[in-house]
Amino acid sequence: MRGEYITFKNVKEKIAGWMEELEVHRKRHKDFVFKPEVSTLLVIDMQNYFLDDNAHAFIPVGKFILSQIKNLVEKYYEKNLPVIFTRYCVLKEDPDDIMNKWWGEVLTVDDPESFITKELNTDRGKVMLKPGYSAFFKTELERILKSKGVKQLVICGVMTHLCCETTAREAFQRGYEVYFTIDGTGTYDEEIHTASLFNLSHGFAIPVTTGEILRKLNKYQV
Repeated sequence: MRGEYITFKNVKEKIAGWMEELEVHRKRHKDFVFKPEVSTLLVIDMQNYFLDDNAHAFIPVGKFILSQIKNLVEKYYEKNLPVIFTRYCVLKEDPDDIMNKWWGEVLTVDDPESFITKELNTDRGKVMLKPGYSAFFKTELERILKSKGVKQLVICGVMTHLCCETTAREAFQRGYEVYFTIDGTGTYDEEIHTASLFNLSHGFAIPVTTGEILRKLNKYQV
């Protein structure tokens, strides 16, 4: 069931509760230290399809998540650090495509709902099309990361348990340190969101808040 489980009013309470449960895994990985200079911000699928109130796949927490992501994007730009935006879409509809068979629909590249929301400034970042859940699947992401000497990924966007989680898992398998923003990712309900956070923090990613990343970035001298 879709719900607005994190808001501007309850954000502190929600973050505190999630972090308390996730702390056991964070403690195990104190040697993982976020280093802005070798990081990239990966913004997953912040598209009209998920953020428009009238869209079929509208995510109620999207507006809150968007506000958090805006702060991260602008700070990365300020520090001249790379930002990559993904946009899920296909060139044309294919009935045999696994995503189409699973969901009964796909987003095509010319569909306005597939466009990244205008509320995010993509001008100084890289927009990358992807035809599946993972940002690595049939894309140039790994080539870009290697060319920039990236070692760490900060992941934000939607949906927590689908594209964000799949990308985080694959990034880990490729040797990247993954920092997964618990208040910068979102999905339809809290149970699904937190289940994803617990799975990732156990084996694939360091759970962080957007505030933690922003504080580290503020201290980083270009």
